Amino acid sequence: MIEDIIEISKSAGEIIREGFGTNFNIEFKTNESNLVTTIDKASEKLITEFIKKKYPTHGILAEEGGETKNSSEYVWVVDPLDGTTNFAHGLPIFSVSIGVQKNGKTIAGVVYDVMQNIVYSAELGSGSFAGKNKLSVSKNDKLSRSVLVTGFPYNISENPDNALEKFSALTLASRGMRRLGSAAIDFCYVARGVFDGFWEVSLHPWDMCAGKLIVEEAGGIVTDFLGNETNIFTKRMLASNRLVHNQILEILKKN
Repeated sequence: MIEDIIEISKSAGEIIREGFGTNFNIEFKTNESNLVTTIDKASEKLITEFIKKKYPTHGILAEEGGETKNSSEYVWVVDPLDGTTNFAHGLPIFSVSIGVQKNGKTIAGVVYDVMQNIVYSAELGSGSFAGKNKLSVSKNDKLSRSVLVTGFPYNISENPDNALEKFSALTLASRGMRRLGSAAIDFCYVARGVFDGFWEVSLHPWDMCAGKLIVEEAGGIVTDFLGNETNIFTKRMLASNRLVHNQILEILKKN
């Protein structure tokens, strides 16, 4: 199954890469910050049609197409283009993210960094990889030496969960804060040891499913802001190398 996920992720990535920088239609979902393009839809169509043909009994939860329910124990959780705003503005940081759950537990995940042409993958209990290279989280244990990453929800003007105050506090407490615009890539960079931690509010299942497993299989940890175990429907999420986790949690709890 993991080879199938990789194959269809790369095929979807080809559609995205070919569409990058071309003229495409943009629509707005909840507001002018929440975009969807014809390329998102084309990528999702390719992925969902593949799943329906190869795994016709499996369920699908996808960002643009909603939910396809059936009696299967398997569900594919799909973000056909994570980083649509970057894509629409010509910033080459976006990905395809596909996770597969069995009875509510993620067993496989792939994030394809389209413009870097890197496939991040993980299977439950088998480690995380970038291509054939095994991933491991960073060994840094000091928040003051950490580089963190975050993202903001589309309704940031409402400042949900004091996201701006948390951003300010963690920026001051760390070596640096970054904002890449693709949650799936953020997870993968934690797994690679590029970032020591990634926190965000208001994530969706398709933002989390594959990336969460990739971090955990690389030796990291993913919890909510109280340190509790998470699932793909958790809205407040912190992923880290474990060593700075509690230091970040202390600040998230205060702000």
